Amino acid sequence: MGLGVYAAGYVPVAPGTAGSLVGLGVYAAGARHLSAAGLLLLIAALFLVGSWAAHRAESYFAEKDPGAIVIDEVAGMLVSLWALPIGPAGWIAGFFLFRAFDIAKPFPIRTLERRIPGGVGVMFDDVLAGVYTNLSLRLLLAAGVPL
Repeated sequence: MGLGVYAAGYVPVAPGTAGSLVGLGVYAAGARHLSAAGLLLLIAALFLVGSWAAHRAESYFAEKDPGAIVIDEVAGMLVSLWALPIGPAGWIAGFFLFRAFDIAKPFPIRTLERRIPGGVGVMFDDVLAGVYTNLSLRLLLAAGVPL
């Protein structure tokens, strides 16, 4: 899996959305079959590799969080769906919630994105958007919404 995640980062419009779709595909194609601990290990590996690679990519592209880099969206989507008893409808809800949180960057996501430098900052805001999504899906499940 490349840093641009199979060229999803080079989609001319909304590369973050394309990267999130790749993340959803990774989950649907196999990651959903991992145990909670196994998926957490995959997320941690993506975070470590993505932090290193995004730091280097920022130097290469000479910009903060370049759109061509979408490994952060893949990790964020996997966090969004981690350890949830949901089916395809829940995955789709998770996709849209994740995109909303990733774009809106509610407190403290935007603040942390600005304060954490380099590749860790690139990865961290998407992982935190994934945490917000995961918690939102849990609230929906607790409220009896079928996902």
